[in-house]
Amino acid sequence: MSVLAVNHLQKHYREKGKTIAAVQDVSLNLNMGEVLAFLGPNGAGKTTTIKMIAGLIRPDAGQVSIVGRNPHRDSAALRQLGAVLEGNRNLYWRLTAAENLEYFGVLRGISRRLARQRGQHLLERFGLMDKRNTVVQKLSRGMQQKLAIAVSLVHDPQLLLLDEPTLGLDVEATQTVKQLIREIAAEGRAILLTTHQLDIAEELSDRVAIIQRGVLVAQESTADLIRQFAGTAYILELELPLEGDRRTKLEAMGVDLGTDLGDRTLVLHDATLLYPVLDILKPLPLLRIEKEQATLTEVFLRLVNPGKEPMKEGDRP
Repeated sequence: MSVLAVNHLQKHYREKGKTIAAVQDVSLNLNMGEVLAFLGPNGAGKTTTIKMIAGLIRPDAGQVSIVGRNPHRDSAALRQLGAVLEGNRNLYWRLTAAENLEYFGVLRGISRRLARQRGQHLLERFGLMDKRNTVVQKLSRGMQQKLAIAVSLVHDPQLLLLDEPTLGLDVEATQTVKQLIREIAAEGRAILLTTHQLDIAEELSDRVAIIQRGVLVAQESTADLIRQFAGTAYILELELPLEGDRRTKLEAMGVDLGTDLGDRTLVLHDATLLYPVLDILKPLPLLRIEKEQATLTEVFLRLVNPGKEPMKEGDRP
């Protein structure tokens, strides 16, 4: 079932007598239980698009539908929307955890009694019951983030907008928030994730949409997009340094034994050499054989900076 449908959105601004095309013909779809990472460099049109989805600014053209309703014409559409803003801006810092849940629940159209009931359930679920009477500004950064997510869920929305949900968190808090995001998606909610932490986006997303200069330059499954940019080279790591006749034979075959890679690492840029190289190495013990893989970070940089080769591990600035 489609939770979010964005069709041909456009938005222009006037600046110093010039017309700026902030968003150009952007279309997105997000289904139940799906996490879509919406990525782009600063100034690419990401924030403008999200504000149009959230009903905060009107598009010049195109439509937004949240569970079949237009947020620019039907306020009921916004009751199906929850948001976690970067820096926990969807919390009041001088209210307690419980007061935040009750306040924002009522603000979103549910009764005070229901807000309290759901708030208690969310505090229990997120391990915050012992902090229910603590003001937000005295909570740790990780607890604040968990509470921000709880507040976004108190009115039981179908669509969640997550802006930098793990920014500034320590390792343990990051793992906790990532697990919560997985659980929320597994419940059937749709999640639109925006982040500059591309490793987080790669780990959590089902699909990726990348925007650059107001135009979508990619939109497909995360795995398929990364697979398109994967290399064909193989990396072999030996337990002991390579010496003698074997080194001479491998160099003659064109195997990369560069010192920047270390004296126990080989790179085969021609995949057909894999088994001949293994014959030469036999019976030396191997630590790993791995096909070169792309990361979402590398894919992102190639798409937003076409023609510029991204720096890889081992390269020197």
